[in-house]
Amino acid sequence: MSVNDDPRVLLTPRGAAALARAAALRAERPELTVAAELRREFPPDIAAAALAQAELRGAAPAKFSRAGEMLFTRGGYEQASSEVIARHRAARFAGAIRVADLCCGIGGDLLALGQAGGARSQAIVSGACLPGGHPRTPEAVREIMAVDRDPVHARLALHNATVYGAGAHGAASVRAIVADVRDVPLRGCDAVFIDPARRADARGGSRSPGRFRAGVSEPSLDWCFAVSERVPAVCVKAAPGLPAELVPPGWEAEFIADGRDLKEAVLWSPAFEATGPRRATVLPGGHSLTAVPGDPVAVAEPGEYLLDPSPAVTRAGLVEDLARTVGGWKIDSQIAFIAINHPVATPFARTLRVLHSAPWNEKRFATRLRELGIGAADLRRRGLAGDVERIRRGLKLAGTGRSRPHRATVVLTRAADRPWGLICADVRG
Repeated sequence: MSVNDDPRVLLTPRGAAALARAAALRAERPELTVAAELRREFPPDIAAAALAQAELRGAAPAKFSRAGEMLFTRGGYEQASSEVIARHRAARFAGAIRVADLCCGIGGDLLALGQAGGARSQAIVSGACLPGGHPRTPEAVREIMAVDRDPVHARLALHNATVYGAGAHGAASVRAIVADVRDVPLRGCDAVFIDPARRADARGGSRSPGRFRAGVSEPSLDWCFAVSERVPAVCVKAAPGLPAELVPPGWEAEFIADGRDLKEAVLWSPAFEATGPRRATVLPGGHSLTAVPGDPVAVAEPGEYLLDPSPAVTRAGLVEDLARTVGGWKIDSQIAFIAINHPVATPFARTLRVLHSAPWNEKRFATRLRELGIGAADLRRRGLAGDVERIRRGLKLAGTGRSRPHRATVVLTRAADRPWGLICADVRG
């Protein structure tokens, strides 16, 4: 990492002043002018770090409510979970007094794990685990040990924990250790959270980190799972594309979506008392779906409404379970759409009203769209090959000449193993 990539300089009084100046200049001047002005007022390394940090802070509100006070590296920010996901995950750690946050990065999960009214930070140390011997009463202050081999991230994790309530009443005690997580004893810990790197050099601050292939991480998933032999309650963050066969027996794989965006997988050891092997969670509402036992779901032609399940539901393999919940059926045994004849409001799917349903024929659908007065459409393709942009051109969706043309969703899929199309309108709940 070059000095220009190290944001720790911004923790000095001069660095803090440069960062404040960069934010003020960016609000009123072009980027090139900002850089030149900062270089005139501050040393080159401080000016470069301030400008880079101001850019990261400009993007970070998408993940953190207090982004304007936090410090980031690019790789650390990209791997960090959003605040809403971290808080959802931390809720299952309730009751754990001593928690280890391994591979803590810039502290995205540390903020949530350490919030029992706030977080009280201590100086960076090196060495062993949390001190033992404290009484485990309901009033005990939670102790969080954050470990990362990158000293930049360890320092930023403490700073960011401070941003989220240092010194507040009832706060957790947060310590950071600069070490390889594989070398840190975990004696006395009640629960462990692990966020292994899924990018080559992700924790070293690289601007263009390479990605590991699916299921590969540093440290390895096998090592992460084995931690449960020392501390039974272990949670491992993983990429949502994780192959199902890598999840150990008895562990729960939770797939988390924020709105319609699938964000990550979380693997929970048996000590967290999972209700089943798979869970789909949709945020920000915190709605969770698990297996719903029952007879196989029927397969039939589309009905009056179509449910497009959340990607968390699809990835968790819970489409049929959702169908049982709403009383629907599948339109194809291999396709993740659910049909139903009445409107349904569910956090686990987008509900569409079917305006037209027929075997797919591009020319006929183009005619039908014009008959319905639809001049703009979103194309949703699942299970049917084809170039979406070419199909869009073939449907001649160029608007109707109005300022706000009628809009629809055109679903390109399969029904009963036949190419099928549906023209749908959103159902606003």
